[in-house]
Amino acid sequence: MKNTFTKFTAALALATMAVFSAATGTAQAAEKFITVASTTSTQNSGLYDFMLPIFTKKTGIQVRVVAVGTGQAIRLARAGDADVLFVHHKPSEIKFVADGFGVKRTDVMYNDFVIIGPKADPAGVKGMKTAAGALAVLAKKKTPFASRGDNSGTNKAELGLWKISGIDPKTASGSWYRETGSGMGATLNTAAAMPAYTLSDRATWLKFKNKGDLRILVEGDEKLFNQYGIILINPKKHPQVKAKLGQAFIDWVLSPEGQGVIHSYKIKGQQAFFPNAPKGGS
Repeated sequence: MKNTFTKFTAALALATMAVFSAATGTAQAAEKFITVASTTSTQNSGLYDFMLPIFTKKTGIQVRVVAVGTGQAIRLARAGDADVLFVHHKPSEIKFVADGFGVKRTDVMYNDFVIIGPKADPAGVKGMKTAAGALAVLAKKKTPFASRGDNSGTNKAELGLWKISGIDPKTASGSWYRETGSGMGATLNTAAAMPAYTLSDRATWLKFKNKGDLRILVEGDEKLFNQYGIILINPKKHPQVKAKLGQAFIDWVLSPEGQGVIHSYKIKGQQAFFPNAPKGGS
């Protein structure tokens, strides 16, 4: 009887250990993910839906993207609520690293911004060579303009163009200058409904389905260049950062394979982003 009880106890202990090991293994597998604070433009473009499954299949690392404006993404990263920052406002990114919140910033890819407006082009800016000049015309004619107004990379680029034009559009906030406080897709919806002019990154515009009567009217100005960068959140600042997993993602994005995936992503036959990571990666 005693031997039977002993055998039963041993079997129960082994079973318990097996269940515990399985649970631990499941928990560890579930923890193999990173959080990337990024922009609505990369999310809305469909790039992440295209590239992340390839990365996860190769590494087993899941990527959870928090897509907000660049300003908000940086705030999340500063608070340690992400492992990687992937945004598009280089001055803000450089400051983020300089302030000790990021390990290193590296170029990843670029595309450009475009000025969108009604096909009829009531302001007559179609084909203008400079974006700032086109904005100056919109302001002079008080033509409706939908701004994201959300401190995103696109919004920062837009405000930079207004500054070049010598105009402060916020003095007209609520009249011809409308701040949506929303992402790129929602702002394009607003522009289509009004109708109004707006500034968009090209990839989101290509992917956008509710174009209505909107068209690209101004493009090609070098001031419309749109660079994206990637940064590992500093684990010395935030010990909870999954530095090894985050760096594995960054290394892949900057590798020939990752850059090739970005290069191959097209929207309606058009290349959405142009990879330009430095040789040698991070």
